[in-house]
Amino acid sequence: MTKLRRLSWRAIVTVAVLVVAAAAVAMPVIRADFLKMAKIKPGSKIASAQCTLCHSQGTKLNPFGLDLQKAMRAEKTRKLTEAVLKRMAKLDSDKDKATNQQEWKADTLPADPKSKPAK
Repeated sequence: MTKLRRLSWRAIVTVAVLVVAAAAVAMPVIRADFLKMAKIKPGSKIASAQCTLCHSQGTKLNPFGLDLQKAMRAEKTRKLTEAVLKRMAKLDSDKDKATNQQEWKADTLPADPKSKPAK
């Protein structure tokens, strides 16, 4: 391998590592903002969900996470804002006939159709 190729390869790997690290650090901020803005109580099912609030496995987003991603794109932001939260509240991410906001208030998981508010 030439010196230039090795340098290019190292640069690509370095950038990839930095991007993954930045994404891993950014998501807990969104989660913390969500818990605060949606007035989720500490120790609740939603607060205890940790990463699975938005992710199903690793970095793969669950239905709630995908809807959150779409809402943030629609609002042209990378942060959770009141406008994003308002969009999310109206949706039923897990298609269990309860809006995300109803799920937040009932402390049920908005990405799990088996976890829904009692009638």
